[in-house]
Amino acid sequence: MAKEKLKTIYVCTNCGEVYHRWQGQCSSCKEWNTITEDVINTAENSSKQSLLSGYKWIKFNQLSEIDADDNKNRIKTGIGELDRVLGGGIVRGAGMLIGGEPGAGKSTLLLQVCGNLCNDYTVAYVSGEESVSQIKLRANRLGIDGRNIAIATETDVFSICRSIEEYKPDILVIDSIQTMNCSTVSSSPGSVSQVRECTSLLLSAAKKNDVALFIVGHVNKDGAIAGPKVMEHIVDTVLYFEGDKMLPYRILRASKNRYGSTNEIGMFDMSSKGIVEILNPSMLLLEGKGNEVSGSCVTCIIEGSRPILTEIQALTTKTSFGTPRRAAAGIDYNRLNLLLAVLEKRAGFFIRNMDIYLNVVGGLELDETSIDLAVIMSVFSGLTDKAIPDDMVVFGEVGLAGEVRNVVNVDLRLKEIQRLGFKKAIIPAQGLKQINPQDYSLEIYGVSNVRQAIHLI
Repeated sequence: MAKEKLKTIYVCTNCGEVYHRWQGQCSSCKEWNTITEDVINTAENSSKQSLLSGYKWIKFNQLSEIDADDNKNRIKTGIGELDRVLGGGIVRGAGMLIGGEPGAGKSTLLLQVCGNLCNDYTVAYVSGEESVSQIKLRANRLGIDGRNIAIATETDVFSICRSIEEYKPDILVIDSIQTMNCSTVSSSPGSVSQVRECTSLLLSAAKKNDVALFIVGHVNKDGAIAGPKVMEHIVDTVLYFEGDKMLPYRILRASKNRYGSTNEIGMFDMSSKGIVEILNPSMLLLEGKGNEVSGSCVTCIIEGSRPILTEIQALTTKTSFGTPRRAAAGIDYNRLNLLLAVLEKRAGFFIRNMDIYLNVVGGLELDETSIDLAVIMSVFSGLTDKAIPDDMVVFGEVGLAGEVRNVVNVDLRLKEIQRLGFKKAIIPAQGLKQINPQDYSLEIYGVSNVRQAIHLI
């Protein structure tokens, strides 16, 4: 018999490295304050049998003989934006981890997915945070009948895995992984060992029975999913539900997806009746835009396969201090300083005594270099108090020499600009070689440097 023996260890939540004592920095991944205390059971087995005894041979399959049709193997959720992020729908047997701030709408979205699929598929919802009556109240608020949705309140992971073997649902939701408990692990629920072991057991049971598994995960103060990083490695898809609590819409983004692209985003509106998908995010982001206002410039970005128009605003004022203030919301702060240096050096604008504040309307976080020219144009408009025409859209990457470089998907951006009723577009000169201007009802201006773009205003 194995003799139970508990041992305290220290585990890095970022890379999983194990230490015998606490230290401030992980020597493996070089991250600070990621090492947490954990308790493990180091039971000693007195059996002298070979390590290979008792294990069966595994069966290998030829890859060419396996029948796997992507269209037949995917389940449509009934929510187009979610299907877009997942790569076309839910893959049977896949493990999907969804995280987000408290109140972002993770549980609401998954309950709506269960409501959409319950008539055609076997759906099970296991909660470790809410009672069945509380889930029923939320379902009533969302207008979900739920006659074919099996609901249970359970935290023991072995009981859940046993139920998967017997009930064999097509869709299973675990809400949340931090509340699950594995009896063979001595530490408390939510610890590194518990989360890692529970996730591994649930995924093993789901893949063995071809069950599509949704796991809800809490996030820490840095915005990352709480628990060991290995949890994100073993699942097939990692989704983040982003959005400001003060704003009505949410953004669903994939940071890992084995069955689709990680560049796609889904936009949703948080309403009193639940999560509603936004089919035209450009109209939402441009809603309320002022007419002929200086410091405002509309640009076009690409998120996956979707072009989105958004507004960039810049406010410039004379500083009251020795060092001017720079602030950026929605783009990288260092990128803003780089573009301001280009504007001053290559275009001849003196901005060393100006406070400059930049904002991406709608709370989007943009990391695409195609917004460079729009940032410079909005700052120029704020400095000179010259309004950029309301029917004009600007995009292009800016180099340190002040040149405007080409970007990808120029034709896709121009089609979206034309569809929304804009009349003019400033694009990189190299982009004109990739399109036929006669195909668009737009006035298209190709520019080679920042000075040419400014002279068009």
